[in-house]
Amino acid sequence: MGLLSKKDAKLITDPLADNNPITIQVLGICSALAITAELEASIVMSISVLFVMGVGNVVISLMRNIIPSKIRIIAQLIVVATLVIIVDLVLKAFAYELSKTLSVFVGLIITNCIIMGRFEAFALGNGPWRSFLDGIGNAAGYAVILIIVGFFRELLGSGTLLGIPILGDPIEKTGLYSIGYENNGFMLLSPMALIVVGIIIWVQRTRNKDLVED
Repeated sequence: MGLLSKKDAKLITDPLADNNPITIQVLGICSALAITAELEASIVMSISVLFVMGVGNVVISLMRNIIPSKIRIIAQLIVVATLVIIVDLVLKAFAYELSKTLSVFVGLIITNCIIMGRFEAFALGNGPWRSFLDGIGNAAGYAVILIIVGFFRELLGSGTLLGIPILGDPIEKTGLYSIGYENNGFMLLSPMALIVVGIIIWVQRTRNKDLVED
């Protein structure tokens, strides 16, 4: 028997597609709109949420039998706030410029609906291992959308990926710029992030008719 049963494996695979927290559950939209103008920021935010959800789900699961019901939300907030502080300090220590780019949005991980939702709906009722898988799965589903949106926004808006010119030099008019291509500045604005997410939702629901019926 493998490390993961079929039921456990679905905790990771389902949020990647048919139960994606952003495109299906419509959670965590704010960060998807705000920080995806650069692919690097999207990746770092994704890793941050992966850490907070994976560790947070395990901690809440371990504490589930000793947390009084009346203060469970407070306990969850304390756990996620502690983990977010760790993430923020690490970013400031090793990637200060990027931490300034993400600025307030790292702190807003504390109130991310995906994280609090999984604490409440899953970690409080399941063991540490399954809670860890659930956290990793939902964070990965969140990350996939952020990275896709960040990829297209930076590529089409700035002509770069991770700050590296991909389409050519717009000043020297090399690459695609030599034939008249211009960067689409609208891609760097938040409304375009919403449009890109909308296109992803449309493609996903086109491929899976069951999602349309639901």
